[in-house]
Amino acid sequence: MAAQLAAGQATAGQTTAGRRVTFLRTAVALQTLAIFWQAVTAGLLLSSSHGEVLHSVGARVMYAASMLYVLAAVLAWRPGGGSPRPVLYASGFLVLASVQVVLGVAHIPAFHVPLGVVMFGLSVLAMAGARRPPRQGSGA
Repeated sequence: MAAQLAAGQATAGQTTAGRRVTFLRTAVALQTLAIFWQAVTAGLLLSSSHGEVLHSVGARVMYAASMLYVLAAVLAWRPGGGSPRPVLYASGFLVLASVQVVLGVAHIPAFHVPLGVVMFGLSVLAMAGARRPPRQGSGA
């Protein structure tokens, strides 16, 4: 009976940890998609009267996605004792997103556009890293 209870708790813990990792992966994917959307709407700025509105709304979504990524990283790290590395990555993205918003509001495309490209590349790398299964043990 005690062994069944322990096995049930271990399975529940694994399920919760799996949900946290899934939430983290989803948050990174949402952030990457939002940054890609920003690139698309930046192009629309040049050719459509609706481009500015779409880019502005997308900026808010991208910033919210960056905050969601921080939350997901903290939830994946703190309760389960996982690696704090995703929290550092997510916090870095939030800082970059803040700088990106300031540059956009100030209409400084010479820095805003390249930073957007860098953020997209880094977000794709973070998404690829989140897809890998976590390492088991410290010596492997």
